[in-house]
Amino acid sequence: MSTTISDILGRKRETIDKAVIRFCGDSGDGMQITGSQFTNTVALYGNDLATFPDYPAEIRAPAGTLPGVSGFQVHFSSSNVYTPGDSVDVLIAMNPAALKMNLPDLKTNGILIVNSDDFKETDLRKAQITVSPLEDHSLDGYRLFAVELTKLTRAALKEVGLDAKSMDRCKNFFALGMCYWLYNRSMEPTLRWLDEKFKNKPQLVSANKLAMQAGYSFCEATEAFQISYEIPPAKLSPGTYRNISGNAALALGFVAASQQAGIPLFLGSYPITPASDILHELSMYKDFGVTTFQAEDEIAAVSSAIGASYTGALAITTTSGPGMALKTEAIGLAVAVELPLVVCDIQRGGPSTGLPTKTEQADLLQALYGRNSEAPAPVLAPSSPGDCFWIALEASRIAIKYMVPVIILSDGYLANGAEPWKIPAVSELAQIPVHFETNPEGFLPYKRNPSTLARPWAIPGTPGLEHRVGGIEKQDVTGNINYEPLNHEHMVRTRAEKVEGIAQDIPEIVPEGDPSGDLLIVAWGSTAGPITAAMKPMREKGHRIGHVHLRYLNPLPRNLGDILKRYKKILVPEMNMGQLVMLLRAKFLVDAESYGKIQGKPFKQSEIEAKIEELLD
Repeated sequence: MSTTISDILGRKRETIDKAVIRFCGDSGDGMQITGSQFTNTVALYGNDLATFPDYPAEIRAPAGTLPGVSGFQVHFSSSNVYTPGDSVDVLIAMNPAALKMNLPDLKTNGILIVNSDDFKETDLRKAQITVSPLEDHSLDGYRLFAVELTKLTRAALKEVGLDAKSMDRCKNFFALGMCYWLYNRSMEPTLRWLDEKFKNKPQLVSANKLAMQAGYSFCEATEAFQISYEIPPAKLSPGTYRNISGNAALALGFVAASQQAGIPLFLGSYPITPASDILHELSMYKDFGVTTFQAEDEIAAVSSAIGASYTGALAITTTSGPGMALKTEAIGLAVAVELPLVVCDIQRGGPSTGLPTKTEQADLLQALYGRNSEAPAPVLAPSSPGDCFWIALEASRIAIKYMVPVIILSDGYLANGAEPWKIPAVSELAQIPVHFETNPEGFLPYKRNPSTLARPWAIPGTPGLEHRVGGIEKQDVTGNINYEPLNHEHMVRTRAEKVEGIAQDIPEIVPEGDPSGDLLIVAWGSTAGPITAAMKPMREKGHRIGHVHLRYLNPLPRNLGDILKRYKKILVPEMNMGQLVMLLRAKFLVDAESYGKIQGKPFKQSEIEAKIEELLD
């Protein structure tokens, strides 16, 4: 839906309700910075948005090759946005490899801007292309703008005094300026960002500003660009917003949890994609009592966090699937000694090293059962980048209240993706009560709270509260080492009962959409966006569809079984081979149908719609 007006120069400005742009090029072309700056600008304008950064798996792939392609997609709109977009309206491709990898996602008659300077024979060879797509008519179905980005950038910067290589690095800002013209966006936010980012390098500030302004002016001057677009601000609820990624939201959530609990925050972490940004973010909050420790390996990272928890800190550790495997025994230790700990698994494609920069949600069974013996732990999963903040708070609350390690399952899509997030007031955040045992009279390390079954949190050095911890089984109440068979069974069952009891402390679920009917979609994690987007058109066709999105995966909400009985069919979309389906079938004896996608990419709205049609028609 759109309206069109003409400006005084005869150009058209068309008002539309949404657009999807993807910047793509070599990993050294600055596509992530370009996409982030465009995202920040449209966010400040008031559009709702969702982003999908796509990083190459190779750290230093040869320039111009297919493995080195980096991309950044942003979907922005005047109405609610749930996904980064199924297909692309505007594709900016900096070289043949980027074009080859991303062209299939460009809509027919979509805008295609390519850097024609990088389509020489050697560039084509690197991308495994024999004939230039700029010459073989393969791009006739798109609105092609072949722009000499490199040449024009050098011309704009000839007086700055940079060498040719440094000038070429500014061509991404030339492309950014073009996009600002195309969508009538101000360059001011990016100009301010450049002043701050390169404040000690005034030459770079000047160069990038000139390149961006040149790109904007190029679109104004050339006759090729006869139309620009206007997307009005979205009607968001009143408040202060910021653009936030999932990893940044997790970091802020843990800082908030530490403040609400009144205890210091400790992160023990070993860098691993895509979890490393949490370590980077939290390292900036030293003034809030945050300690970050970059350990020599995953085992040392989680072990240091357990030690910090023993001394009374809110302790967390961050990793991805391969790191979870290495942390397994230590997480079991935290289960056995019953100390609060939050483990963040930012899932990626596997097994082993797998797809380190791509998304997946195949660690559910690992989180639930991936420890030796019976070692249950609560498992939570955020549904959006902004929801990561609230999940961090809730995981911290549960860990402290029940004296138990809690696992958060995020994924690469949530971690790197971003959305506008309404900043909550401190008054909206619940307090997290913390009680450290100080009374030596009658103290026993496993004397439990009758309502939560949590043991007391006794800080080492507290007079009269001496006790031992360790991985060998403890005697009930006393905490002495004990090998008696009945005591072992009692302790195992008690720990399991404690985790199951958390179900009484979490909200019951209410399905989105129809409360009963033809189909119930049950899902978790980052699939929330495309499912929500697909629900509306499918329900408008007359289908009675409900959607339950599980934030608590262990224990499951206590009324889930009753909800499942209200629908004729159950569909479970997951970025794995059917792990939640297995749990639902085993626990509730329902004939749930799995819909798995294991491609390192999130679901598209159209894929969910097609599966719903298949099931109901």
